[in-house]
Amino acid sequence: MRKRETIINLVMYLAFICLIMAVLWEKGYLPPGLDSDTSILSAARNVLAREPAEVRRLREQEVVQSEEGHEEFYFRQLNQDEKRAYREMLAGFRAWESDFYLTIAGDEELDRVYHAVLNDHPELFWVRNREPVYKTVYSGQSFCSFSPAYIYGGVDNKEKQDSEEARQIQASMDAAVREIDTLVSADASEYDKAFAVYTYIIDQTEYRESKDDQSIAGVFWKKEAVCAGYAGAVQYLLEHLGVFCIYVEGNTLGKEEGHAWNIVRIDGEYYYVDATNGDQPEFLFGDFASLPWHKTIMMDYLCPFPLEYETTYSPSPLFPVPLCSSTACNFYVLNNGSFDYYDPYSLDDYFKMRIGFGAAVIRFKFTNREAYDAACAYWLDSDQLDDAVQYYMNYNGLGQVEYHYGSLDTLMTMYFIF
Repeated sequence: MRKRETIINLVMYLAFICLIMAVLWEKGYLPPGLDSDTSILSAARNVLAREPAEVRRLREQEVVQSEEGHEEFYFRQLNQDEKRAYREMLAGFRAWESDFYLTIAGDEELDRVYHAVLNDHPELFWVRNREPVYKTVYSGQSFCSFSPAYIYGGVDNKEKQDSEEARQIQASMDAAVREIDTLVSADASEYDKAFAVYTYIIDQTEYRESKDDQSIAGVFWKKEAVCAGYAGAVQYLLEHLGVFCIYVEGNTLGKEEGHAWNIVRIDGEYYYVDATNGDQPEFLFGDFASLPWHKTIMMDYLCPFPLEYETTYSPSPLFPVPLCSSTACNFYVLNNGSFDYYDPYSLDDYFKMRIGFGAAVIRFKFTNREAYDAACAYWLDSDQLDDAVQYYMNYNGLGQVEYHYGSLDTLMTMYFIF
């Protein structure tokens, strides 16, 4: 009798297991591949895995390797699992989803994917990189539920997506694209496109901290941003123009503050572009920066000499970035305003040449410290500048003129404005 009871109990136990498995299967919690040949012990192990049907569906999807209109430089540096999660995260962001599954769960890989998506896609203005994100992990599982934070609009994400703010921001982005198209000719070179975007962003934007300063919404909508907004806006417009451009996160050497800039490819060579610093003439020594009525674009940060730029800024170690080594597209090199040695006669000739072209701002740079220091002594610590001002007045038939000067020590450039 006891043996019969044992058999009945075993049958009831197996029936109960099968019932649980059937319910879980119906709800999508059993993994694929479970069939009639699977043993009970194997089935039990699979039940414990309990991946939702949505996660299984995500794992079965093909991972798109490229997307038209986007460089996706950081996507290409991820492994296959991270690339799958990148596509999942990007789709969730674009749908303004409150939470969604990702087929990865580790902190480091999630951090890499999150930064890769935001670095590659500046158009995601509603996903602000300073907002907290949350994830729900499941013990022993290789998936998680991801909950980002969005800004703008109402309480829930549908209200945010359909908000008047979101519509205004998108309209301002579309307007910027149309404006830059009018500034760039059909046969424009890659340098011409980079120059147009650099000067356009600086002309349109004030460097100022605000609620929107971390995204391109700050640049195109509010016309004020910090480095993250500037760099994202440059990337957004240059991608539209078909120029290779990536967003670079990094640090200011010797300081704890972070910084963001771009790397562009022009004629097969990589160059730094830093529109944020190009919009801050207060970096200059001298009274040049004290002119509240004059906003001067500092051309020093359009394709600066790499070794000089790298004395101040260093990219994040999270991802490798292209090596910049060329100086061919530096603004001063292209405009014959770069000097390898100090020669007062050459400087006089250059100064007079620029005056002859009607320039109100005369600027030039040096490629070594000794020449730069000698030029500063020649122009700023002697009467030579007075002689140059007198030449300017005589050339233009003026009885008097107001002038100001400045110098950027880190990149060894000098500015004069009349």
